[in-house]
Amino acid sequence: MARDMTPVLKRCRALGIEPAYMGLDKKSKRNVRAGRKPSEYALQLKEKQKAKFIYGVLEKPFRNNFAKAQKLKYGTTGENLMILLELRLDNVVFRMGYGRTRKEARQIVGHKHVLVNGKCVNIPSYTVKPGDKIEIKEKVKGYQRYKDVLETTEGRLIPDWLEADHETLTGTVKDIPTREQIDVPVNEVLIVELYSK
Repeated sequence: MARDMTPVLKRCRALGIEPAYMGLDKKSKRNVRAGRKPSEYALQLKEKQKAKFIYGVLEKPFRNNFAKAQKLKYGTTGENLMILLELRLDNVVFRMGYGRTRKEARQIVGHKHVLVNGKCVNIPSYTVKPGDKIEIKEKVKGYQRYKDVLETTEGRLIPDWLEADHETLTGTVKDIPTREQIDVPVNEVLIVELYSK
């Protein structure tokens, strides 16, 4: 499996992302370099790289999500793309506060610790739907890992489209998120322009 081994903070600095969006508490040191104005293509590419990096998606699945977003009948392609990325199971586990970072949430899903509507799902890219009940398996709820995770994510805001009960480590997808509810610093219009070339 292909993995990006670049240090996360270094990548955040290069893409101009605050580490908080990755679930990290650190502050990034901005090093502003004087240089040429980036081309239109460079700006579009940077936005795509930002989205891929934040959600931990490689090029092929990202392109597949884009194709899916184009086929959806409602909303614009860019908004649909962001909604599809947001509805990934690993992202939902992260948003509910059961993973400190999206990478950790992805690992939790991969280790078969997550049940969706009572069934074990170990595919991080699984798309959840409104009404889906997501919970951590009973067998692993007592693990020290989850106590540590909940301690770290205690103050994190859970989006309005999700509901989470940290006592029982369960949650529900109440609705499909709107673009306004997705607090990711990505300009999806530039991604659409890039793929439309």
